[in-house]
Amino acid sequence: MIPILVTGGAGYIGSHTCKALAQAGYRPIALDNLVYGHEWAVRWGPLVIGDISDRACLDAVIERHRPEAVVHFAAYAYVGESVRDPGRYYRNNVAGTLTLLEAMRDHAIPHIVFSSTCATYGIPERTPITEDHPQRPINPYGASKLMVERILADFEQAHGLRWIALRYFNAAGADPEGEIGEDHDPETHLIPLALQAVAGRGPRLQVFGTDYPTPDGSCIRDYIHVADLARAHVEGLAHLRAGAVSGAFNLGTGQGSSVLEVIAAIERVTGRPVPYEIGPRRPGDPPVLYADADKARRLLGWVPRYRTLDEIIEHAWRWHQSR
Repeated sequence: MIPILVTGGAGYIGSHTCKALAQAGYRPIALDNLVYGHEWAVRWGPLVIGDISDRACLDAVIERHRPEAVVHFAAYAYVGESVRDPGRYYRNNVAGTLTLLEAMRDHAIPHIVFSSTCATYGIPERTPITEDHPQRPINPYGASKLMVERILADFEQAHGLRWIALRYFNAAGADPEGEIGEDHDPETHLIPLALQAVAGRGPRLQVFGTDYPTPDGSCIRDYIHVADLARAHVEGLAHLRAGAVSGAFNLGTGQGSSVLEVIAAIERVTGRPVPYEIGPRRPGDPPVLYADADKARRLLGWVPRYRTLDEIIEHAWRWHQSR
């Protein structure tokens, strides 16, 4: 089995990708500091507890496991926190990634698949968003991811490192087989917050604004199943190993769903009402965000398998009930 280093492999998307890698015949080695990841989520390969900023740790992991590529998730990802404490985000997301890339350079690891984000685009000028849309992030989290994309391009120019950056939209759902799922602390994502409210394990859901220029007044987002995201990383890795060129790819369904439509779908799937209350808008929230993922379809052969909200919510609800 081909060893692949998965940084942040104990996190939400990282752990699902480890499963997808194992199913594709790879051996994922999860490197995670467990600040936000979970030891129980690492089930398809070894877990190394360590930090991407620790060069000695990286050298030891690489020398022991000899990975042929890296899939890089390790990052802080709370937008609000990035505004309050930008230094933490630039230190971890940018400087930490630079340490990782220098280790890859020195150990001659040729390929990296990078977990980027649609937050690099900022407030969209048009939708659906294509990869050539201007990138003007409006928070340090998005800026940190954009900086890494630039570093990847520079490392390719200087050192021949080949890369793929996957800019995904709103990750949601859980493993369809129920083995792993979403468990953040604190939780900020709409669907798990709504499911916690439905189950009586959390407060009433807060809906931030119903006065946007959308059909029902609430924000519209592109919800993409975490299993589909995981599979895209495997396909991106295969793309690089086949000799294809580096590049960035959007990952989304190309379909937007409003906050109120998500609430209605949750009530439909669970058979229970979602207790919620409407509050003011959050600063910086665009009214509409959804992807044009045609490039991923054409070049990676990636097409989402779970395209409906009901499927995403059904898998998430099953996971939340099991917890």
